[in-house]
Amino acid sequence: MKTDKFSSSVVGLAAGGLMAAFLSSTVLGAEVTYDRLLNAENEPQNWLHIHGNYSSTRFSKLNQVNTNNAGNLQLAFAVALGGTKKSWIGGGTLQGTPLVNGGDLYVANGWGETYKIDVRSGRRGTIRWIMDPGVDPTEADLPNNRGVALWGNNVYTATLDGRLMATDADSGEVVWEKQVSTDTGEAFTGGGPLALRDSILVGQSWGDNGTRGWLASINANNGDEIWRTQMIPDPGEPGHETWADDHGAYKTGGASLWVTGSFDPESNLTLWGTGNPVPMFDPEFRPGDNLYSNSTVAMDADTGEIAWYFQYTPGDYLDYDEVGSHLLYDVEINGESRKVLGHFGRNGFYYNLDRNTGAFLNSGQYLVEVDWVEGIDPKTGKPIGYDSSKLLQEYIPGSAPRRGQPAIEACPHLQGGVNFWPTAYNPILQIAYGASFEGCFSVVPSGDQIEDPTSVAPGDIFLGGDWAVSKRVYGSITGIDVATSEIATKGIHEFPHYGGLLATAGNLVFAGHMDGTFAAYDAVSLTELWSINLGGTFKAPPITYSVDGQQYVAILMGGGGVNLVPLAAPELDVIQNSSMLFVFSL
Repeated sequence: MKTDKFSSSVVGLAAGGLMAAFLSSTVLGAEVTYDRLLNAENEPQNWLHIHGNYSSTRFSKLNQVNTNNAGNLQLAFAVALGGTKKSWIGGGTLQGTPLVNGGDLYVANGWGETYKIDVRSGRRGTIRWIMDPGVDPTEADLPNNRGVALWGNNVYTATLDGRLMATDADSGEVVWEKQVSTDTGEAFTGGGPLALRDSILVGQSWGDNGTRGWLASINANNGDEIWRTQMIPDPGEPGHETWADDHGAYKTGGASLWVTGSFDPESNLTLWGTGNPVPMFDPEFRPGDNLYSNSTVAMDADTGEIAWYFQYTPGDYLDYDEVGSHLLYDVEINGESRKVLGHFGRNGFYYNLDRNTGAFLNSGQYLVEVDWVEGIDPKTGKPIGYDSSKLLQEYIPGSAPRRGQPAIEACPHLQGGVNFWPTAYNPILQIAYGASFEGCFSVVPSGDQIEDPTSVAPGDIFLGGDWAVSKRVYGSITGIDVATSEIATKGIHEFPHYGGLLATAGNLVFAGHMDGTFAAYDAVSLTELWSINLGGTFKAPPITYSVDGQQYVAILMGGGGVNLVPLAAPELDVIQNSSMLFVFSL
């Protein structure tokens, strides 16, 4: 797609003398340096990363709001987020994480329209500018954008049509934009860019649409590409042999990256989760382990070279991709201090890996019902029943979908336990938190197989089969003891979660629910301490920040297609779309 068919515009107060007058009377947020990004946890008044910090822990040291007074939270103000040229009512969905720098809040809607909102007063949010990237509304039926990045004096937005844009944080004017995607059908709908020293990392998101995932490093100053690493190896590269078909299935094989990765400055490794192999429900189309799908992939941040990988579910046939958050923490395991990567697997298990080498440390089941496998091998971390000599895995006999066979039942649900919505980690309690689906589904390969991968139409989701849900799906929040990967605390909820979590030093966990409830929970017991129902649906994670010593908790509400999958929960079908930023305080 060519960039010259799009235009960029700034609306709101970013016009002429009115903006100049405003800037002269307002203290602007300080430049976001690499040092500030490295030490973001020591600026709890701000929220500089999508996941709070490079370790993706979504933990804040703010404790003004705590277990003693959370019940006194009230709505401080709200901001309606619409769109300058297009409506995302009935089509878009708010899944993003706002960023805050010195009282300025930055957020993007599903079309990548990026807002700067002044939240200094604590009584209202004032929109200072809106950058419209001019995305063609025919580019997506369900537009998503899960966040922006801050670096220097720029705000970085990755768009649905595969561009990366740098916008001046003061004026809202576009500094530069580059077409990063190179093939038809590629796009950015992911967890947002990751800013490093002088570069911005972005992951290709549309793997389910018959494309290959990749991670690209882009020069933060001018948009030039530094490196690009494919997540599905080309012929002759290590791992290509795990695509053992005879028709080039790797060309449309998936393994996309659509949740913002983590970064370990000590090892200079950036760690990202990859999506499922495609077609997702027909493993006979793509025999083999299908590297590097369903994996954590650690890459050198300067070169993109793969340092290590860990594949959770080789030859996946249930859409259990592992794009979700990767928590980085130091913890003592079996009497030894370890540098650990913790991950809530979509397949229903929590994993601890050595974050320098990818070595498996331990795991534990966190969902109530898991029946696709008997467990995880305590030595290798592979699913019990994995056989490296077989091109088609069947972790429990009769449990894998096969062409011409009846549908199979599997738990967890195809959305998994924890999917793309962010998890959180409280380093004081050493508990990791994940919000989940609790339920099952059925799947059957379709009779009409596509034997030529290049015939997959751009934008089509390459399912390779059909799925259904016949029983109600519930939700849960689970707290994991990260030393053992065992459940420390758990709460079951009426509806599945789709929005992610926030943990704070006030011993609180915050979460938005699909029925419009926003709640605060005790971090130890997960007992609800406060809630309010706001009438829409939450698919976004909350954040917290402070201005002049006053703590605020913010979350986006909005989403078309509330009932994204048949949940046997008709209450959700009648909830109307919305597009709001809500901010709460004591």
